Amino acid sequence: METLGHLAHGFSVAFTPVNLLWCLLGTTLGTAIGVLPGLGPALTIALLLPITYQVAPEASFILFAGIYYGAMYGGSTTSILLNTPGESATIVTALEGNKMARSGRGGAALATSAIGSFVAGTIGTLGVAFLAPVVVKFALAFGPAEYFSLMVLAFITVSAVLGSSSVRGLTSLFAGFVIGMIGVDLQTGQPRFTFGMTELLDGVDVIIAAVGLFAVGETLYMASRRYAGKDEIVPLKGSLYMTAAEWGRSWKPWLRGAAIGFPIGAMPAGGAEIPTFLSYAIEKKLSKHKEEFGTVGAIEGVAGPEAANNASAAGVLVPMLTLGLPTSATAAIMLSAFQSYGINPGPLLLTTQGDLVWGLIASLFIANVILVILNLPLIGLWVRLLKIPAPQLYAGILVFATVGTYGISQSPVDLVILYLLGGAGFLMRRFDFPTAPVIIGMILGPLAETQFRRAMTISNGDWSVFYKHPLSLTLLTLAFIGLVGPHIWAYVEHRRRRGPEHVPGDA
Repeated sequence: METLGHLAHGFSVAFTPVNLLWCLLGTTLGTAIGVLPGLGPALTIALLLPITYQVAPEASFILFAGIYYGAMYGGSTTSILLNTPGESATIVTALEGNKMARSGRGGAALATSAIGSFVAGTIGTLGVAFLAPVVVKFALAFGPAEYFSLMVLAFITVSAVLGSSSVRGLTSLFAGFVIGMIGVDLQTGQPRFTFGMTELLDGVDVIIAAVGLFAVGETLYMASRRYAGKDEIVPLKGSLYMTAAEWGRSWKPWLRGAAIGFPIGAMPAGGAEIPTFLSYAIEKKLSKHKEEFGTVGAIEGVAGPEAANNASAAGVLVPMLTLGLPTSATAAIMLSAFQSYGINPGPLLLTTQGDLVWGLIASLFIANVILVILNLPLIGLWVRLLKIPAPQLYAGILVFATVGTYGISQSPVDLVILYLLGGAGFLMRRFDFPTAPVIIGMILGPLAETQFRRAMTISNGDWSVFYKHPLSLTLLTLAFIGLVGPHIWAYVEHRRRRGPEHVPGDA
């Protein structure tokens, strides 16, 4: 009841005309930013930080939160329609969403994305309000060994469900590891794989890699297919929105995605990538329409990851507000905004800055409503992107990818990397290697390395630290089952189909 009272007070702060205007501005701007590849909420909020000197803290954080949520919505639009993720967290959405768009079901994919984002965002925001202390306590149970084991589970899960074989998935994952290791080793300060180039000391930006592998690589691949007379884009079929059957297939993935995304997003170093990939893996395993995955596109593969993405976006706010720990680039920028106002996030923030915190949480509910109202009517407009003549469409994607990439750091080296990775993405697409594990390897590889080295340092080189901790052992066991389980199951099914007369040793 105390939380409900605080939330009611938060709505009284958020519903003032000025704060509603800031929320509308943030959600609209965030949606536009999410649509543009290469840009993102962190960059946008960083550019807007000077307003903290002119605007009340409640207004500026409502604006920033609207941009953050809006970018989660907008990033799915180009992922689905153009296979061009605007954010690393929307990479998984492109896997099935783009297949649906190319088979004429882009409207349904956008609809399940928007509604799933609303449902999961609302559940995640309720989690911020009611479950923050519980989730933080659970997150604090994760030490370096547990984080490393969680990432191993993510690696195995991702590689097992993406691509035509787990070997190809692991190969792509290893390539991502290598790219992720480029730059300065944060523990020793030594440069790795930089080849003497100072521009590579900061490593390869994940957004550049995602745009190169997906946007540029996909554009080159589709252009080559068109030249061969194999244009794969199919005109829109039927309604712009979901049918009753698609509703029935979407609501459970929405709830499962929210249940996965929020707690992992609330963990320090959790982020949005792990829950979206885990959600995709779970939906692929549970779906009754497995034949649609990777072919015509399965709506569960859009609904679950999009829900996980938006729930984790809410979860990221939990450690930032209650512990002062930013677990994403956007959260880090927002933390610097707190410092601009002389406010220190931590356990006492909920009591010392009640108007700010509860007004911010209430504004997230309002932002979710505004975003679903904004996005559902625009589905018809977004789907028209597929009607643009192919040469102009491909050229436009390359222009936006180039401008967005150059805008990140104004470095020509980034453009070279963009097109090198674009060429690699084209070859991977051509020879059926999944590109998504490359990104997950880039993101989680360095984190896994850091957590592994920390665990070994704390244990004085004792490997048993990974199986003496019950939580770590459980996660590693699940990873082992995920790696060998499908092969054992396939072998048992194969022997069962052959029958006992073919068992060696029988008469």
